[in-house]
Amino acid sequence: MGGIILDQALPLRGLEQIDPFLLIHHWSDAMEGGKHPSEVGVGPHPHRGFAPVTFIFEGGVHHRDSIGNSEIVHAGGVQWMHSGKGIVHSERPTKLLAKDGGKFEIIQFWVNVPSEFKMVDPYYVPLHKEATPTVVSKDGLVTTSVICGNVLGTPGSIQTQSPLQIARIDLKKGGSVEIPIELDHNALIYQLDGKTKVNGEANGSAKDMFWFANDGEAITIEAQEDTRVILLAGRPIEEPLATYGPFVMNTQAEIMTALQDYQTGKMGALNETFE
Repeated sequence: MGGIILDQALPLRGLEQIDPFLLIHHWSDAMEGGKHPSEVGVGPHPHRGFAPVTFIFEGGVHHRDSIGNSEIVHAGGVQWMHSGKGIVHSERPTKLLAKDGGKFEIIQFWVNVPSEFKMVDPYYVPLHKEATPTVVSKDGLVTTSVICGNVLGTPGSIQTQSPLQIARIDLKKGGSVEIPIELDHNALIYQLDGKTKVNGEANGSAKDMFWFANDGEAITIEAQEDTRVILLAGRPIEEPLATYGPFVMNTQAEIMTALQDYQTGKMGALNETFE
């Protein structure tokens, strides 16, 4: 993507979406250093009609956008942006990473929203690690960071346009967790590394994705090695889907309008400044 080598778990051939989740990108790299911040990451680009969300696992991401936000979120944090009627933003590794190099790892996923929220004002929410609601198992082997919805009896702090349960889960070898899932939610887990057993039968390893039918009340994850996973669950929106690059709408006519609005500056402009 834009010259960046990454892993794409969704969409897959024959699987356009797991409603309401549209895309999952996993970018893990060793930054070589010796770069200016303007030379790394993803430069200014538009979005409309959905929420692009970024989990930071290693390093830090500097978010800038056309509505005036400029924020750095480090490992353990989340950047949640509802693009609404249109926003232009950039996502770049921090100045220190660009200069000195180091480990950089993020996952970005796209969450669709109901049509009534596609043209509202955009907004951006940085959720830092220290402000994230967290559940630690009694044996200390499982740490669940809750982003939105109710996970393990703990509510997340991000407000969403449709019901979601989203969390990141770190398991040490021998740890296990059973996560109740709302019966009307589609659910998936994506595994970053390690080895797991899922629901007592499926074996998982690095970069595996498990997609669950709406036929159970919980997902069980057992760690056979230290591992990290993300949980994405949400009520399907079940509306027509029209997409083109960074725009997610309901009709092709709305896509054409989005293109025109971006080209004529109606989504704003982002002129990046670097210290």
